Amino acid sequence: MNKLVVTQMLFCASIIKKILFLKIITNKKISMKKLFLTTAVMFFFIFQNSNACTNFIITKGASTDGSVMISYTADSHQLYGELYYKPAQDYPEGTTMDVYEWDTGEFRGKIKQALHTYSVIGNINEYQLAIGETTYGGREELFDSTGIMDYGSLIYISLQRCKTAREAIKLIGELVAEYGYYSSGESFSICDANEAWIFEIISKGAGNKGAVWVARRIPDGYISGHANQARITTFPLADGKTSITDLQYKKINLPAIECIYAHDIIEFAKTKGYFSGKDADFSFADAYAPINFEGARFCEARVWAGFNRVNKDMGQYLDYAMGKNLKNRFPLWIKPDRKLSVYDVMEIMRDHFEGTPMDMNNDLGAGPFKCPYRWRPMTWKIDGVDYIHERATSTQQTGFSFVTQSRSWLPAPVGGIIWFGVDDSYSTVYAPMYCGINRVPDSYAVGLGDMVTFNENAAFWVFNQVSNFAYTRYCDIIPEIRTLQKEIETRYITEEVPEIDKKASALYQESPAKAVDFLTQYSVKTGNELVVRWKKLYADLFVKYMDGNIKYPGKNKESSKIKQPPYRDEWYRMIIKETGDRYRNLGPGGH
Repeated sequence: MNKLVVTQMLFCASIIKKILFLKIITNKKISMKKLFLTTAVMFFFIFQNSNACTNFIITKGASTDGSVMISYTADSHQLYGELYYKPAQDYPEGTTMDVYEWDTGEFRGKIKQALHTYSVIGNINEYQLAIGETTYGGREELFDSTGIMDYGSLIYISLQRCKTAREAIKLIGELVAEYGYYSSGESFSICDANEAWIFEIISKGAGNKGAVWVARRIPDGYISGHANQARITTFPLADGKTSITDLQYKKINLPAIECIYAHDIIEFAKTKGYFSGKDADFSFADAYAPINFEGARFCEARVWAGFNRVNKDMGQYLDYAMGKNLKNRFPLWIKPDRKLSVYDVMEIMRDHFEGTPMDMNNDLGAGPFKCPYRWRPMTWKIDGVDYIHERATSTQQTGFSFVTQSRSWLPAPVGGIIWFGVDDSYSTVYAPMYCGINRVPDSYAVGLGDMVTFNENAAFWVFNQVSNFAYTRYCDIIPEIRTLQKEIETRYITEEVPEIDKKASALYQESPAKAVDFLTQYSVKTGNELVVRWKKLYADLFVKYMDGNIKYPGKNKESSKIKQPPYRDEWYRMIIKETGDRYRNLGPGGH
């Protein structure tokens, strides 16, 4: 099988892992009938799925308010968008925990349980530690079927056991060394309230327990990102003064560590024949996940597009992003031309390559109403020639997405926010969920609907109703959605959250428990009210745009107007080019 098919199979399997995460995170059972149905549907999409997930990483010095942020889209045609919650818990000495592989739900083995675990909301914990991921696959022969720890388990176990990014890096290294690694190549975004890291890992194949991995700290003032292609190339080598034990730190007194890696990362590549040369020239990505056209055009292009929005010099790397010059790789991180707000990061996640040669809004595939989405499959062949569709950050098959904020100047339960949205990132609304809350909004809770069970009160289905209706007359409907989206998100960011921060911080000094209850009430109320507002939006849009018309309501039924705006001129010209005089009006007074 070619690399694209194998990669798509891995991504398709990762869909199941997110659904089966329901079992891990909530301890609820999944019926075999539902699992069989879901699995069958999943693998029907093996050749339909595109490369999934996009992450961006924003350091303190690159943000307007000193936040450390990561963004993430969890993309899959069969991923149901929910907000996961795992409460803190104490365990007796000697307790073990079961590890289930996300990709299949297969039981992989038992590991030692921590004496105490922290609460987790989505992908952020009560101490503001946040982790995102994208799968890059890498060399197929390095998959190790004997390992226990898959990448999904590494994420959520780290969130339950660690307070800082460095603790998470240390724990991941220890877990894969002790129990083995059972996933293909993976990139992680790992951040806390002080710093941000990009971490890339791949297993070592059958008979080689553990994994090779490298973690790089993003320099303050810079941003990074990854999207299903390994991005760490060369990296600083140890000088003999830095070791894994130096990962501990308190408050903001950070040791000057900028890179941590597995001790055998270079030697293993040499023994496998992936690299021969001086250690200083070793590139993780080139050794373990060599770039090709698909990796650039489907994956790196998304990172380039995000960088291009905030840095005026990214045009020099366009040929790389388009897969035309694979040697012109752009940097692992870049300095934005201006500092970024949380709203700016939300907007980076809303991209269809606008204003670039890959813009998805204007060619024939966009249809008469300039819809920047392409139904799958991603690749196609006509007259013996292979073609592709673009793969943008904003895509129709997103289960959920988020932007996390970790803010060092606030008490931990107050400082961390996961701005959470379901469905297409371009039309979703990111609602603030504080990291210290002890329950989630009913509309976003696990179990309220699924991919084959519609629920009119579930956030996922409500937002899908709006976005899918918008696809039918996109250029007219999306401006209305975007106007309301900006109005709501701006209110959250500029009015509500600052006030909640202030009140919750004061309460925290009196009683941390009272502060948590206060934050929970706000987050739950906000999420549920947003879904109600979006249901009304769907009703309004359906009435206005039903049957291809556009209704303009007046004071009463008699004064209301209906208009039937034509297709755009470019679309009419495409029809004429295709059909010639077939539709030409040859007589007077044609209608």
